[in-house]
Amino acid sequence: MTVGRPEDVPGPVTDSPSRPWPVSRRFYVPYHDIDVLNHLNHAAYFVLMETLRCDYYLPLLGTTDPARIDMIVAEATCRYLAPVEYGTELLGEIAPARPLGRTSFTLLYRFRRTDSPVVTARGRTVIVSFDYAKGVKREIPPERRAALERDGVDPASEGW
Repeated sequence: MTVGRPEDVPGPVTDSPSRPWPVSRRFYVPYHDIDVLNHLNHAAYFVLMETLRCDYYLPLLGTTDPARIDMIVAEATCRYLAPVEYGTELLGEIAPARPLGRTSFTLLYRFRRTDSPVVTARGRTVIVSFDYAKGVKREIPPERRAALERDGVDPASEGW
């Protein structure tokens, strides 16, 4: 399993002319995630998206502890574009979408086989910055906003 910047992953990492996304990870499709049609079950993508979200967001917080996450997933969607079979190695990528809101932002995800530029799924989550001690949403902290803007991609260029 590889986690890191796309330049750390051998082979092409994008199916579009856009710049590489900030974080990627390889996933092997296990048997228990296969449905009766021998395809990766749709729900499994949400688990992969969750892992990518931690890979991207925890370093922005300066921690590896998921208990320190200061956000809530308000919405999650996934578009399934091509079937994925048992044993396939997928490359998952994550990037924030532009523009950011005052208290919320969107994270985009894309998945493809490592041996193909064909995107098998695209995901999206709407994230709300949250103060758990007060139980209220809050503005995105300035240093985090700067990092999200630096890494941001145009959602229209990714089919959203």
